[in-house]
Amino acid sequence: LEGESFALSFSSASDAEFDAVVGYLEDIIMDDEFQLLQRNFMDKYYLEFEDTEENKLIYTPIFNEYISLVEKYIEEQLLQRIPEFNMAAFTTTLQHHKDEVAGDIFDMLLTFTDFLAFKEMFLDYRALPRTICGTRSYLQPMNGIILDVTSPVGSAHDDRTHLGKTDSVM
Repeated sequence: LEGESFALSFSSASDAEFDAVVGYLEDIIMDDEFQLLQRNFMDKYYLEFEDTEENKLIYTPIFNEYISLVEKYIEEQLLQRIPEFNMAAFTTTLQHHKDEVAGDIFDMLLTFTDFLAFKEMFLDYRALPRTICGTRSYLQPMNGIILDVTSPVGSAHDDRTHLGKTDSVM
């Protein structure tokens, strides 16, 4: 009976630690600083990704840069909150608790280890409508007209020949 009580309290403590990490993760990924970091990274590379079965060679260094940048940022943020945090141990624990973690957090964490999830994230991002300023959260109305801009102004992918690279749109 005493052994069962110890196992239960150990399990409860590790569950509480796991829940605390997940709570911090929610705070981190919802924070404006993380959102900006991820959005800037996506803006930098989203045009490289195509919805085809074949993967381009360029995807591998982009994936590695993403892991280095975003995972490092999250780990640093977690270490500020939990000095003894261990990302490898958490990832292992995550596999046992994946049904308990909110879908958006689990999906985001999956992009660190699952290349197809990473590629899908970019394809979803690429499919979002664009504003004239280059952010991807909504279509920007301009003089009552909603513009569907598929590439940043002045980029190599900019189809609008009537605007020069130095013309101001806003």
